Amino acid sequence: MEQPNKVYRYQKFSELSINALCHDQLYFSDPKAFNDPLDCQPHVESDSHINELRLVLEKQIELRVEAETISSLTSAKVTGESAILHAKATAKQIAQNELTRIAYYTTDPDYKDDPVEVECRLLTYGIQNELLKQYDRGICCFASSGDNPLLWSHYGDQHRGLCAGYSLNRKPKPNMHRVLYGSNRIIHTSAIVKAILQKNVEYQKILDQDVLLRKALPWKYEEEWRLLGKRGIQSSVLELKDITFGLRCPAAVRHMVIAAFKDRDRGIDFYEIYQIRGSFDLKKRIIDAEDLRGFPRIAMSGIEMFGPIPTGE
Repeated sequence: MEQPNKVYRYQKFSELSINALCHDQLYFSDPKAFNDPLDCQPHVESDSHINELRLVLEKQIELRVEAETISSLTSAKVTGESAILHAKATAKQIAQNELTRIAYYTTDPDYKDDPVEVECRLLTYGIQNELLKQYDRGICCFASSGDNPLLWSHYGDQHRGLCAGYSLNRKPKPNMHRVLYGSNRIIHTSAIVKAILQKNVEYQKILDQDVLLRKALPWKYEEEWRLLGKRGIQSSVLELKDITFGLRCPAAVRHMVIAAFKDRDRGIDFYEIYQIRGSFDLKKRIIDAEDLRGFPRIAMSGIEMFGPIPTGE
């Protein structure tokens, strides 16, 4: 997929946002915290034989538990072949325990359906849960433009915040992912079988796309791109090129941000949003430093400014 030349990140002016900008960092969010509760929340539907469902769930659990166990052992400075063998044995046992538990629940008299249908439902639900655990990733979201009125309202603190513009001109060049809009949240188990059991690369790409990059059609106005990575604050893999201030951003905030970056080795440009007379369009222009020359101000009394009041004598 063709990569954009530049992306934009709208944000409110806050201690966290300024700290991240000054340290050239990006925050990778947990998708559960997104304003769209359906984002990164796929719905798995079964179109596979029960034996395939068992194999998929078993493999998912084994891969997850093995990775978690090795990570824990490494943290405890336990490494080597014995650690790997222990992790594999632990993962296999936990996977078998889960399959046994599901098979046992199919005998519950409260289930009125055929036991095979019940087991298929429980296996499918387990596969969905494991799929969400598999994609335990952080996501950093960007827009394609820096003058979108809706994005300024929704993410730029109702036009009081700022928008950071980033270039992809880094080595190595970061891999941005375009969000896809429309379709639905359904992922069929046959696709998961091909991706996980058959290790089909193309189906793995489709799976990644449907879990991490698909949103409902009404969100299309965002024209969103995403970086995927470890959750939390991370060093930026993008190059900060400019900062644009919203239509309502106070002049004092503009002064503070510009002052914070005046000694940066790689200079950046500063813009401000302005409205087109008689139009709903917003445009941006280079900030005139002369407009901010009065900051920081010193509060003075009339006497301090003009001297003592004449007594008339």
